[in-house]
Amino acid sequence: MATVRLTTPLTEEAVRALKAGDDVLISGTMYTGRDAVHKYLAGGGAVPDGVDLNGAVIYHCGPVVIERGEGDDRSFTVKAAGPTTSIREEPYQAGLIGKYGLRGVIGKGGMGAKTLEACREHGAVYLHAIGGAAQVYAECIERVDDVYLEEFGSPEAIWVLHVRDFPAIVTMDSHGTSLHADVSAASLSALRGAF
Repeated sequence: MATVRLTTPLTEEAVRALKAGDDVLISGTMYTGRDAVHKYLAGGGAVPDGVDLNGAVIYHCGPVVIERGEGDDRSFTVKAAGPTTSIREEPYQAGLIGKYGLRGVIGKGGMGAKTLEACREHGAVYLHAIGGAAQVYAECIERVDDVYLEEFGSPEAIWVLHVRDFPAIVTMDSHGTSLHADVSAASLSALRGAF
């Protein structure tokens, strides 16, 4: 199967062409967002100026970042950027996809039926990143362009990352297919058959 190269912001057409099981390499701007960001946005918090979620990819990640300098001379280097478990964002993700026009969500472990339906309805995908590959993913980050909502703490802030060839696998597509649900159903069936 060929690898699909994607450049952010993603178009609905590009996302709807993807199928569960596709390998992708993402280049361009990516935003991190974990529990605090999702809860804040879902609760009516304002998207910071400088963050454009329309067509964007949000990465469930709390990167390990080294900061140098102060004020306008601040600079950042990401040393580790592994995915965090996505199911924690299930109460919020569908609403954020619909409200802000997110096209991609990256994390690990998959998400539930509500997010899958939002992907189908709005033209988005869930992309699985490999746990334990935090340093590999950090090497795909060319630079940190900015950081917002630092009051939530470094792992929970919105980091604006410029990435090149960030690898992931489509595991929930915009056609209603979830590899996570398929594996769960097959596992349950095998378990029932064993007893």
